Amino acid sequence: MIRSINDTNVREYISLVKEINFGATKYAHVITFGCQQNERDSETILGLLTEMGYTPTDNADIADIIIINTCAIREHAEVKALSLLGRFKAQKKRNPDLIVGVVGCMAAEPHRADMLKKDFHYVTFTLEPNMLHRIPELVARKLTDGKRSFIFGQDEGDIYEDSPAVRRERHRAWVSIMYGCNNFCSYCIVPYVRGRERSRCSEDIIFECQGLVNSGVKEITLLGQNVNSYNADLTFPELLSRIAEIDGDFIIRFMTSHPKDTSSALIEVMKRYTPKIAPFFHLPLQSGSNRILKEMNRTYTRERYLDIACELKENIPGIALSTDVIIGFPTESDADFADTVDVLRRVEFDNVYAFLYSPREGTRAAKMDGAVERSVKDARMAELLGLQDKLSYDKNRPYVDTIQRVLTDAYEIKNGRRICSGRTLTGKLVYFESDAEIGEFINVKITKACPYHLLGEAEKRG
Repeated sequence: MIRSINDTNVREYISLVKEINFGATKYAHVITFGCQQNERDSETILGLLTEMGYTPTDNADIADIIIINTCAIREHAEVKALSLLGRFKAQKKRNPDLIVGVVGCMAAEPHRADMLKKDFHYVTFTLEPNMLHRIPELVARKLTDGKRSFIFGQDEGDIYEDSPAVRRERHRAWVSIMYGCNNFCSYCIVPYVRGRERSRCSEDIIFECQGLVNSGVKEITLLGQNVNSYNADLTFPELLSRIAEIDGDFIIRFMTSHPKDTSSALIEVMKRYTPKIAPFFHLPLQSGSNRILKEMNRTYTRERYLDIACELKENIPGIALSTDVIIGFPTESDADFADTVDVLRRVEFDNVYAFLYSPREGTRAAKMDGAVERSVKDARMAELLGLQDKLSYDKNRPYVDTIQRVLTDAYEIKNGRRICSGRTLTGKLVYFESDAEIGEFINVKITKACPYHLLGEAEKRG
């Protein structure tokens, strides 16, 4: 069901918190771990807190409410979140009125939710990622009766529209088009913590994108666990076409795609609307071994994956490709790993995000035998990254002496020089000296290539 964040109950709790805090300056601090979807969720969290009268702050020490938006995709992300959470125990002692909330994917894991309730007595509330609209309710409950709240297992799969948001950047924006996942890869916790796939109405998405363009946003990234399986009143290629038809000077990106749903229709739309749709595609591989892909429940073969990569390159010249790889999945042999390396050599990715396999409690892979020794994983990681360093450099060298359109992201002063950074349409990081404003497109002549960034000279203006 699609509901508005302006539902009576939500608005009543927002008003109640504002009334309780009336006349007092209250500060809110939000910490984000994990993916772009979490980044977008944190914008909603901050928007709700602002609606309740809290002022956003980057200084946790002065905050009256701290919310940690967690990730559960790997053990390391959870350990970091729990370690950071421990820091606020002393702050809670100094300020008993401090509200500490833990939300996101880690809070949706049964064993973690139970641990947060029993062992972290200074945590005020927890919430699953699909229930962020209940934050005003839990804050109001704490302010009125002082009780802690641990909401678990009550998600009904609703989509809440019209959520307020405090966006961290004026020139870039994340737009969620769907939530959840139906794929159940054997290593992945996402379907269990974010639920089944739910797609937003296309008109709501297009309306949001139009508003962002009108406000001056120059880059919109469409988000979903698998954007290719978007299936509301339009297909994903149809939705992408509609957004590309919006008048304005802006770039469209999207992530993440699943190879099983990457269609020729999608590639044709990208071809038709390039460069408005950025010539960049993130296509997770995970493994180049058909045996391991089957164990992962990825539902495609290495041959199918290579066909998709070839079709993308043939139809969109100069497209940049990136991927994800998991190293050391249970029973992965030297031959299986060699198959992964072979795919990297064949595709020649611009960038690879490689991760050591991390068992997630509740997934099928966590119960598999055949664990790969850490020393073997580390050796394979070193080999893969060494290869990718060379491949990335080889992919960047042809950029030298070309003119690239770059969207300026940031700048810093170094030795009296104003050094800007930004990205090309293909997602390459570029450093250049310029007086360009953040959010401005500028032409840059590339003068040097490095494995993971480019150097250039900005065009002369005025």
